[in-house]
Amino acid sequence: MIRVMIVDDEILLRSCMQRILESEADIEVPVACDGREVREAVAAHRPDVVLLDLRMPEVDGLTALEWIRAHQDPPAVAVLTTFLRDEDIAAALRSGAAGFLLKDATPQELADAVRVLAAGGTVLSPAAARIVVDGYLGAGPRHGERDPRLDTLTEREQQVLELLGEGLTNADIGRRLLLSASTAKEHVSSILTKLGLANRVQAAVVAHRAAAEGHLRPSALAETR
Repeated sequence: MIRVMIVDDEILLRSCMQRILESEADIEVPVACDGREVREAVAAHRPDVVLLDLRMPEVDGLTALEWIRAHQDPPAVAVLTTFLRDEDIAAALRSGAAGFLLKDATPQELADAVRVLAAGGTVLSPAAARIVVDGYLGAGPRHGERDPRLDTLTEREQQVLELLGEGLTNADIGRRLLLSASTAKEHVSSILTKLGLANRVQAAVVAHRAAAEGHLRPSALAETR
């Protein structure tokens, strides 16, 4: 059972999300709260996934994210936002958010995102992906320029990077490329080191931007699909 914590200052919204997620057989929501209660709630309920609003009074989402990430073995955190031009998104990415979702996501998209996050993957909803890529500051060269760090990757690592851009877990990457999950994990670690990134979602952003601008070298990845 996947344990989810919803953090939002709007009681009606978090109640609706709680009902949606608890209608799924493999998901439970033991706690839904606002930012003030985050620290105690994470310690008490030990969720696998946290869905976190950025715009909250008193304790904002970025502060709550710092509290959550400070826990030993912290849960995966997906940021929820309504704002198409949210200047806090880049800061949340650098602080370790594992996903970005818009609040108009469908119930199925929400449940699927929770499952991906719980399995160790990343989530960038189609609408949020553009916002995140456009707003990610300091991740590499200016728009349109090829990131020279990509040239440090082997062909296999570029294949793995492409799949990180799809939000796949290590196990999913392994299945796609006929590798063990542990080997896929080693490739992911090498990619993060070579690109100077902190986490998988930052790698996913780099992959999205590189793919959009045609900067990933042609590979044999299509043949493995």
